[in-house]
Amino acid sequence: QVQLVESGGGLVQAGGSLRLSCAASGRTSSTAFMGWFRQAPGKEREFVATISWSGGRTYYADSVKGRFTISRDNAKNTAYLQMNSLKPEDTAVYYCAVQASGSNKYDYWGQGTQVTVSS
Repeated sequence: QVQLVESGGGLVQAGGSLRLSCAASGRTSSTAFMGWFRQAPGKEREFVATISWSGGRTYYADSVKGRFTISRDNAKNTAYLQMNSLKPEDTAVYYCAVQASGSNKYDYWGQGTQVTVSS
């Protein structure tokens, strides 16, 4: 089992920045990709970004490319999402998730952190 706790959400004006953190505990040595997803009110959860265990591969949703940066520190069992040039449409609950080694899906999820961008 892996437990995930997100932090760093909050209220920010459009154009501002936030940095989300996702701290993992438990069987973290068995994790592969770590990803961020978000869900806005009345909408389905959507993919934001993901990063491989080594950090050598990253993937982003088109809507956040060039504005968001995902990274991870395996020594701290933590993933980060640096969000710059925030827009009101980025408002959502942001969730961290991890894939277990050998899995093709995200097996563990955090509880989420609220990000609100005011115009």
